[in-house]
This record gives sequence, structure tokens and C-alpha cells, in this order.
Amino acid sequence: MDIALILASGIAWTIVYIEAIRVGFRERTYAMPAVALGLNFAWEWTYAVHNLAFDPSVQGGINLVWGIADAVIVYTFFRYGRAEFPAFVTPRMFAGLSVLLFGMSFAVQWLFLAKFGAEDAAGYSAFLQNLLMSALFIAMFVARRGLRGQSVTIAVAKWLGTLAPTILFGALQHDGFLLGLGIMCSVLDLVYVRLCVGAKRDGGVDDVPESSTVTDRADSASMEA
Repeated sequence: MDIALILASGIAWTIVYIEAIRVGFRERTYAMPAVALGLNFAWEWTYAVHNLAFDPSVQGGINLVWGIADAVIVYTFFRYGRAEFPAFVTPRMFAGLSVLLFGMSFAVQWLFLAKFGAEDAAGYSAFLQNLLMSALFIAMFVARRGLRGQSVTIAVAKWLGTLAPTILFGALQHDGFLLGLGIMCSVLDLVYVRLCVGAKRDGGVDDVPESSTVTDRADSASMEA
């Protein structure tokens, strides 16, 4: 059962990343909120390296696959992300702030690792940033006024990818803290799924028109982050 749930989470999140890459290149944007992307990228590479070096496991291999896929999403962020911000954010400023974001994301993961040890840090940080990510995806939907840079596939796979470890670590291993975080993730994920399904049915809701200026598109950029 444990391996089945680990693999289910691995497959679901891999689908999220593949779809985010596809949507990102197709729509010339990034398909994951910036802060969530930074934390995810840092988590995957931190624990991929740690697991493969000190505790080889199925999860370590999955983390490596995720890290490689996430690197492509990071590329879409740096290639297309500047257009999502106000005009006063120069390319140099965007690059500097982005490097700061990713650097601090790694620092957060390493602080968790130093404080709690590899096993607890991996779980606590993963569930906390998943809860943040769930809220940020909803904020991104609102900021972009619809499905631009998003999809129902991402929404559903994200929900299932977090539900599996919630069942494993929260319910089966009786960890009330992770179970509570996982339940809250599922609530927000299902809200996001409902928003995406409704937007797809309605033709994408009010996606920002191609004629909109960079400034108009970036009015809610802070919500996306």
C-alpha cells in the first residue's frame, strides 16, 4: 500500500509538471505560481540529492524526475515571466528578484533540514508548501482572470498528487499534523478544480486579451506569486 501511494503521488505530480511545461510553452507564460515554483524546485533537488546520496529509495528517484521536469518550468518562468509584471520591473530587476526568490527557497529547505532532520523536514516542508501552493493557484486563477497558463489536468493531478501522501502519512501513519494540512490542501485543490472546470466550460472566462498592455496584465502579479 505504501509503495502504491508513493507511486500514485509520483505519477500525478509528474503529470502536473509535464502539463505545466506544455501549457507554459504553448501560452508563453509560466504555469505555476512563482513562490510555489521556487519552493518546489528547491525541495525536489534538496531531497533528490539527499535521498540518492544517503538513503536510496523509490521516492529519491521520483524526486529526481520531478526536479528535472521542474527545471524546465523554471526555464519558462525566466523566459516568459517578465511579461507578467509591471513595466517598471526591468529585465535586470526581474532577474535579480527571481534569483533572490530561488536562493531563499533553497535556504528555507535547508533550514527545515537542519532543524528537523531529513525525514520530518521533507514531510513538514512538503505539506506546508503544498498548502501555500493550493492557495496560490487559486490566486493565479483570479489574477489572470481565467485559465491562461493553467488547465483542468494540472488542477486534478495536483489534487490527486497531494491526496495520496495525505492518506499515507496522515491517515495510515496517524500523523494528525500532516493529515490536517492534507485535508486543507484537498479543500483548496477542489475549489481550484471547480474554478478550472467552470472556466473551461465557459470558454476560459475573461482571459486577458492579447491587446492588453504589460501593465494591465500585471495589475495582480503579486497575487500570482
